[in-house]
Order: sequence, then C-alpha cells, then structure tokens
Amino acid sequence: MNAGATTSSTVVTGGAKPQAETSVAPRIPVVRVQARPGWIGVNLRELWQYRDLLGFLASRDVKVRYKQTALGVAWAIVQPLLETIAWFLLMRLGGVQFGGGSYIVYTYAAMLIWKLFESALTQASNSLVSNQQLLTKVYFPRLIIPAAAVLSGLMDFAIASALLIPMMVWFHTPVTATILLVPVFVVLAVVAALAVGLWLSALNVQYRDVRYLVPFLVRIWFLASPVVYSASAVPEKWRMLYGLNPMAGVVGGFRWALLGGDVPGGMFAVSMATTALLLVGGLFYFRRMEKTFADVV
Repeated sequence: MNAGATTSSTVVTGGAKPQAETSVAPRIPVVRVQARPGWIGVNLRELWQYRDLLGFLASRDVKVRYKQTALGVAWAIVQPLLETIAWFLLMRLGGVQFGGGSYIVYTYAAMLIWKLFESALTQASNSLVSNQQLLTKVYFPRLIIPAAAVLSGLMDFAIASALLIPMMVWFHTPVTATILLVPVFVVLAVVAALAVGLWLSALNVQYRDVRYLVPFLVRIWFLASPVVYSASAVPEKWRMLYGLNPMAGVVGGFRWALLGGDVPGGMFAVSMATTALLLVGGLFYFRRMEKTFADVV
C-alpha cells in the first residue's frame, strides 16, 4: 500500500446494518373526476389554479379575431366610430337638436361600453361550441372558456377608448372626479356579459339555434339600451321597469362617470339587482349542465 493512500472503513455497532442511499420519486396526486347529482356550486379555488389557462385562452381569442385582417386591431376603433357617425347623421336628418358636436362624444362614450358588452356576449355564447375539441379531450373547469371569451373583449375596449380622450379635448368636454368610477362600470359590463353568456353558452350546446338568435337579440338589446339616446327620455313612471335591462344602468352610469349629467339612481339599482340574479342563476345552470357538455357538443 502506498504511503499517501487513504482508507475508509464502516464500523457497524449494535447489530446495525449499513443503509444504502435511496431516492424516492415524488408521488403524483390522483384526481378522480366524476359527475355529481344536483346543483353544483362554483369551485373558486380550482378556478384560481387554472388562471394561466384563462389568460392563454383570452389572448388566443384576441389573436384569432384579427388574424389575417388588413386593419388589424384598428377595427376596435373603426366599428364604434362608424356607428357613432351613422347615428349622428340619422339624428340630424331626423331633426333632432343637440349642441355642436357634443352628441358625437355623448354617443361614442356609450358605444364603447356597449361594444364591450356586445363583443363579450357574442364570443361567450359560442365559446363552448367553438372549443368542442378541447372539451372532449382534457379536463379543466369549463367555466374558464366563457370567462376567457368575455375577458378578450377588454382589449378592444382599451384600444377604442384611446380615441375618446382627444375627442373630449376637441369638443371641450369637462372632466370631473366621477371619471375615477369608470373602471367600476367597466367591471359591471363584463359581469353582465358573463351572466348572460353563461346561459347562452350552455343553451347553445343543447340547441344550436342559439347562435342564430344571438345577433337578433343583440340588436334588439341595443335599441332597448340608452346608447344613442338618454335614459331621461324614458318616462319617469317606466324607468324602474326599464332598469330591468342590465345595460340600462351600466350605460347610463358609464356615461355619467365620463361626461356628467343625470346621476344614476333607482334605475341603476334595479339593473344591478337584475345582473346579480342573472349571474347567480347562470352559474348554477352552467354547472348543472356542465357534465353533459362533452357528450352533447
């Protein structure tokens, strides 16, 4: 043995045996997915775990919407602007009096929040059918799909809102502290779209007639909402009933937050109560029908 060599030995005492080093593979949790009878609540914890999927589907919807288009995201501005100009001309031809160009700002502001609702509702109502291959292959909370479709409309809203600022400056529109409440009404518009979209998306899986009904419903809803006219044009005795339209309170409140004018009161409260009922009912109905989506779609 060389002098510089070192030796090592293992001393076993007390009858103990040397133990070899072992690596234990991490255990993969097993989740059993099965349908449960009755009305099923919403698992918020599970939705939070799939938040990355929610963001991915929302961004994908935005990219697909403007893929291979000549104007791209500029359509988000072109659509509400052209509709505003068309209604401006119709009002002029109809002899309706309004001061200067204030009607353009007045209508464009309401058109912004309406287009957010319209786009979100339309996308959500057809979201399950459009993602039928995803529904039948992978498990995830199905509520993610209509929610992502609704959130994708926020991009268009943000782009179109950029034109409103120079428009307000051009027409000397005063800005008040109520503008800080604008995000509140944006959230309420998204919630209203989700509430109705849950009903329509679940029904669309069972009855494909829904996709033909939605465009007609949206146009009637547009005329029934104070977008191109003021809610004050509705007789006082009918305003509480008019507030059953969720967008009556949202559009009126959004316009008030931006431009001032009539403060939303009882009609707004009725609209919010209607939205809450639609959302709760839509969530439970969606969850109730969720177990049949993969079989029917």
